[in-house]
Amino acid sequence: MFYFSISFMITTEKTLVIIPTYNEKENIEKMVDKVFSLSYPFNLLIIDDGSPDGTASIVKELQKKYTEKLHLIERKGKLGLGTAYITGFKWAIERGYNYIMEMDCDFSHNPDDLIRLLNACKDDGADMSIGSRYVSGGDIQNWPFTRKMISYGGSIYVRMITWIGIKDTTAGFVCYKRKVLESINFDKIRYIGYGFQIEMKFATRKLGFKIKEVPILFVDRVEGVSKMSKGIIKEAVLGVLAMQWNSFFDTYKK
Repeated sequence: MFYFSISFMITTEKTLVIIPTYNEKENIEKMVDKVFSLSYPFNLLIIDDGSPDGTASIVKELQKKYTEKLHLIERKGKLGLGTAYITGFKWAIERGYNYIMEMDCDFSHNPDDLIRLLNACKDDGADMSIGSRYVSGGDIQNWPFTRKMISYGGSIYVRMITWIGIKDTTAGFVCYKRKVLESINFDKIRYIGYGFQIEMKFATRKLGFKIKEVPILFVDRVEGVSKMSKGIIKEAVLGVLAMQWNSFFDTYKK
């Protein structure tokens, strides 16, 4: 009876990896194949914002190969990273996933690290785990020195303003326990670019959940085009001040 119970618990736990895409035809098939080659039975949800390069069409073809494991949501136009993830979070909660993960499609996040992030939540007691470039053992490859300094300095700035004690505040490689996402009022998440990544960590910390940073090697994309823009950076810089100010008067709790 004991062994049956353990086996049942393991097989009924479900984990979803959410990947937003826009013009990722060079990477999407390789990424999907890689995730499904891992030893853990992940499910994948691709959220495509109307990619004119046919990314969604490639996913639809791959769904014939990965029946019931590969899912696709198509949206019309570029609606923002944050709204894509929130759409995915709600989809995952409705379908009873126990762990919900987010990552980029461009291989800057190594899919092999998905299992390490998942284990931080499953086995090490974290409610949210972050693939971190700035903790001991983490690093960045293929970025010029100036970009590294801007990114690292930005994380220091966020820590100084918000006091959340996270070293890689803009990281987009994350695992959540379902209860974290069920606790956050998504209507109060204001930012849709890199500010979204900061705000989700801020909300998670404010609601008292345990966060663990897991060191990763971040490798700048080889194929495709970066989605970074001045507007996204401006949102993150100004948004941090607004987040801290608003938190004195309101919370992210449902």
